[in-house]
Amino acid sequence: MNFANPIVEAGLSGLADLFADRAVTPVEVYQAYQSRIDGLDGALGCFVAQDRAAAEKAAHESAERWAAGEARSMIDGAPIAVKANIAVKGMPWHGGVGAYRDRIAERDAVVIEKLRESGAVILGLVNMHEGAFGAMTDNPWFGRTQNPWRNGYSAGGSSGGSAAAVSAGLCAAALGSDTLGSVRIPSSFTGVFGHKPTQGLISTDGVMPMSWTLDHVGVHGRSADDCARLLAASCGAEAELASEIARPADLDTLLQAPLGVLRLEGLPVDEVEAAALTAAVAHARRLGFEVEEVTLEGYDIQRAVFLGWLISGAESSADHAEALARDPDGFSKAFRDDMGFGGEQTAATLAAAYRELASMAEAARGALGAVQALLLPTTPCAAYRFDDGPSANVAHYTTLGNVVGLPACAFPMGLTDDELPLSSQVLAWDDETALGLARALAEPVGAPPRHRA
Repeated sequence: MNFANPIVEAGLSGLADLFADRAVTPVEVYQAYQSRIDGLDGALGCFVAQDRAAAEKAAHESAERWAAGEARSMIDGAPIAVKANIAVKGMPWHGGVGAYRDRIAERDAVVIEKLRESGAVILGLVNMHEGAFGAMTDNPWFGRTQNPWRNGYSAGGSSGGSAAAVSAGLCAAALGSDTLGSVRIPSSFTGVFGHKPTQGLISTDGVMPMSWTLDHVGVHGRSADDCARLLAASCGAEAELASEIARPADLDTLLQAPLGVLRLEGLPVDEVEAAALTAAVAHARRLGFEVEEVTLEGYDIQRAVFLGWLISGAESSADHAEALARDPDGFSKAFRDDMGFGGEQTAATLAAAYRELASMAEAARGALGAVQALLLPTTPCAAYRFDDGPSANVAHYTTLGNVVGLPACAFPMGLTDDELPLSSQVLAWDDETALGLARALAEPVGAPPRHRA
């Protein structure tokens, strides 16, 4: 990633080697990241809460385990940031919503329990779009998260704080959540990897929902291997399965089956993002992949986004009904309107929406049956200015992964002429394949110039 600091440059995957070689301790790593937060985050707006005493204590405990040769996992001692809709015991649990700003989590979310069991150091909570319902992370209660690549530009959403923190080197990796693309969109805008796993692989117990039908917990990292290691620890799988998940599929295995690429004719996408996908396909062919064009017959990209938005609004309005009645001013008008549209639909309309989306999911799975994975844009555009966004089409390509419940990994594909990150994504039948293809095809962009020191 071209960070001058070797601790940050190591990423999540490199820390275990540094610890094993006694080149650095988890305490020194915690201090290095905390120093970066203190020096850089005032201008970025990633973190919204920290328990520094607890994080430092966890780092010291990890250091003792590594010194005794008793590390719990390959991420023991790694500093992880957590999206603010995921419960961390004793810390605020507000999901970016003003009405919940004083709520303190009484227990850890299951995913946090798994990370603690792995020895991870929880650095703190990071900013997000209000209620996870949007792609800007311009939060009326907790402020804007700036894109590390350019001030005044959005880091995307809703997991904008998670992706920006990884991009700027404020944490080794981060947890986000993804309902219609909320891990992958920010990853696209900030030049990092973002993986939405198979639905249910990471538990959503203890995660403030946007849509219980479409929600996933996902991971952000500075490499596919970083994402894989955090995913393995986050799902708490049995040792053999976790070991498989932690290792993206190798190239020889991947070359045994054809890849699909989404036919973009008639679909909304900027020239630069279309060119990034073309470059990913060209790279795949150079590596020896057979690549064939795929049309998603029976799956309407625009209609799926609308149905996902409608269903998310209905389910969010149900989840927040009590707080809305008690403290309506604790929700912005935009968030109330988004929820209201879904919440005001008749039962018959909602039932038809669920049925139609399920039918589209079945059609999409059928269209993908002949390929091991599908390459497609992550977003139709690069990061936009706060004053201009969001793009009406921003979730057109990410929603597919949530509708079908299959793993999808966004990976960097270079920079625009004016040095904003580009991205493509791969949707696969299993997580190891998605992560392996992302690792093989990515064109890393390095660290944002202002944050390399």
